[in-house]
Formats: sequence, C-alpha cells, structure tokens
Amino acid sequence: MFFFSRVLATTRLFSTSAVAPFPKLKSHSGAKKRWRSIASGIFKRAKAGHKHLNVNKSPKRKNALSQTAYSHGSQTATLKKLLPYGSP
Repeated sequence: MFFFSRVLATTRLFSTSAVAPFPKLKSHSGAKKRWRSIASGIFKRAKAGHKHLNVNKSPKRKNALSQTAYSHGSQTATLKKLLPYGSP
C-alpha cells in the first residue's frame, strides 16, 4: 500500500496532457520602455521634448510638456498587442 501511494504522489508532479503549452508572447522592447499600463486598461506615457533645450521654450509650453499623455482607443488596441502582459 505504501508503494502504491508513493507512485500516485510522483505521478501528480507531471502533466498528463500530451499538448505542449502555448509559447509565451514577447513584449515589444520599445513600447515597454515608453508606456505604462494603468488599472482602467489604457496606457500612459511622458510627452517628448521636455528633457533638454528648455531655455527657448515658454513656461506654458514646458508645463504642457510635463503633463502625462494617455493612449487613444486605436492606440490602446495596438499597445495591448505589443504589451500582452501589461507593463511593469
């Protein structure tokens, strides 16, 4: 009886299906660096043009560039394909 229970315990460790699991999807490296997913399912990013050469820009323009930008509906669909597991 002990041997039989031992065999059952070891067989549970392995998968019984002959089908291989679906391969993992790769996230797009560029999108991963630029976009972050939020709880509502859309994505956010920082606006370009705010890092340097700011002397010639007006305070109003610099303030607008510092705000967060969000994805549109068509962008969101594309980003969900590029980042299938969301973003960190």
